[in-house]
Amino acid sequence: MDLHATKTDGFNAPNTITTLTGHVIATQGTLKATGDKALVYIDGDTQISRIVITVDKGKLAHIEQVDDAGNLMTGDADKLDYDNINGIAVLTGHAVVHQQGRGEAHGDKLTYNTQTAYMTGDSQGDGQVHMIFLPKPKPATASPAPAKTASPANAKATPSTAKPASASSTPATPSTVSAPASSSSTPAKGQP
Repeated sequence: MDLHATKTDGFNAPNTITTLTGHVIATQGTLKATGDKALVYIDGDTQISRIVITVDKGKLAHIEQVDDAGNLMTGDADKLDYDNINGIAVLTGHAVVHQQGRGEAHGDKLTYNTQTAYMTGDSQGDGQVHMIFLPKPKPATASPAPAKTASPANAKATPSTAKPASASSTPATPSTVSAPASSSSTPAKGQP
């Protein structure tokens, strides 16, 4: 995970917590999370196991990621708790998650699996999690082919303007041409 901030307080050691403050940006692949303050939890193997992002009053922490299908997921909340080992983002306080082409959810607490797009939600304010599901887009339909002006069933009998087969511009091949029985390659008697 790549981390940026105005100030850092901590060190990269097993089983520690580092504090980042000021314009925090955490990126990993297509995942990006932003906020004002972050607590970065380092596990016993010196790996980032968890990052908790908060914001100043009146702002929202933000997370976004492009899924395997190329759709963008964005989430905003007062607090973002991201489990880096399992790819689980827990958004609490004024939480909103938008899934491109799929819909959105609003609640006090939304849990989003960044690997599977599975989501759960809880709400305390009005006791409701609000969700909007978008219908699957219909494929574009091709316009019908233009109607033909005459079809064999209703065409009038007209004199043919086609050339006879013998007047074809394509030369005949030896395998398809047979000579008449009366012709020969030598001139007939009495003919010059």
